[in-house]
Amino acid sequence: MSQTTEKRQQELAIDMKQGMDYDELVNCMRCGFCLPACPTYRETGGNEAASPRGRIALMKAVVDGLMEPDEDFEKQLSQCLGCRACEPACPSGMKYGYLLEDARDIIQKKKKHSMPVRMLRSLVFNELFPKQNRMRTVSSLLWFYQSTGIQKLAQATHLTKIAPGNLSMIERVLPKVPSPSRMKNRPSHVAAEGTAKKKVAFFSGCLMDTMFMETNDATLYLLSKANCDTIIPKKQSCCGALHAHSGEKDGAKDLAKNNILIFEKEKVDYIVSNAGGCGALLVDYGHLLKDDPEWADRAKAFSDKVKDISEILYEVGLPKMELDPQTVTYQDSCHLRNVMGTFSAPRKLMQSIEGVTYKEMQDADRCCGSAGVYNIIEQEMSMQILDVKMEHAKATKARTLVTANPGCLLQMKLGIERAGLQKDVRAVHIVDLLAEALKKAEGKA
Repeated sequence: MSQTTEKRQQELAIDMKQGMDYDELVNCMRCGFCLPACPTYRETGGNEAASPRGRIALMKAVVDGLMEPDEDFEKQLSQCLGCRACEPACPSGMKYGYLLEDARDIIQKKKKHSMPVRMLRSLVFNELFPKQNRMRTVSSLLWFYQSTGIQKLAQATHLTKIAPGNLSMIERVLPKVPSPSRMKNRPSHVAAEGTAKKKVAFFSGCLMDTMFMETNDATLYLLSKANCDTIIPKKQSCCGALHAHSGEKDGAKDLAKNNILIFEKEKVDYIVSNAGGCGALLVDYGHLLKDDPEWADRAKAFSDKVKDISEILYEVGLPKMELDPQTVTYQDSCHLRNVMGTFSAPRKLMQSIEGVTYKEMQDADRCCGSAGVYNIIEQEMSMQILDVKMEHAKATKARTLVTANPGCLLQMKLGIERAGLQKDVRAVHIVDLLAEALKKAEGKA
């Protein structure tokens, strides 16, 4: 080991000791209830170090000075999906996700990246996701690629296959991006169709309001039909989830403060999210800023108002919905289920659609392997998890595979491609399914 590496590990160990929540580390009873809930533990054939209990033990060993925070230690933390399925399974109420984010943040602050990696991280975390105009610019380039025939030419000539890993397959399942003019002309208010039952503010997100804008439009349509008066604050920013999960916690805090400042100006009943990954961080703003005297109470007040779109629609109610006869199954968004606690509302909404036969998938609550950018940086494990998921999906014989998060949706489409089911199965966001069913019923009225 070089002196530079040794010094870095020593400094990292000191920072871990000072920065980790020791009370939370010792809260783990090592009972093992988390083991069957953990995707990486299962897929590695029961490797203890690849489990929540094992990773907590590794963190504690570093804090206690019993081991060095070496490459193997960092690798185990990076291979964690961060799905937080271990938390509902834990009898002592461990907040494993908080420990993981703290450890990754401490590691990143000491990590010596190469120049290209530093530039890429700076571009993504500082110059792209926090700035919606730049997100629109990048999405506009993708729109140009899709709409001018370049994409078809690249696919026909197999140029896309030069992309590393599974990026060429991901390129095929990306949604059709709306035009630049449509992305710029976004509404700031959508009125209830009838007498307003609730006044809500919609968290439109960054990717959701560009690449997945059609789903956002469907969300606003459903809220109007459910007689919710909806405000869409113009100066809201990225939720910060990608930052928080990638060791960029300071950036996540800055984004959180901006969103709190913007949304607290609106006197609303709820703040509505339609992406499980975004919603999970929004409800965690209270924890993210708990040590900031100026923001702690404001962050908690913000988080207390956050609800997933399915919870709102189920609570308020939708008009009659109808689809052609089909079997539908559902893949939980990990963060929607494990962090926000939302799992029954999406199922009840789907079951209320005339013509739909709902079939529960085996292990629907297990991670699909998307986990933000995990399916790119940890491709082998991600695809291993996805292939198991698709076996369970195929067993339902469902024609429609539904989920509630953009990353999960792309992963399901990727799974359909890998399984060769493109002609038989479609993957949709639950909001798009509900909007489709409502419009079909309206057309028959």
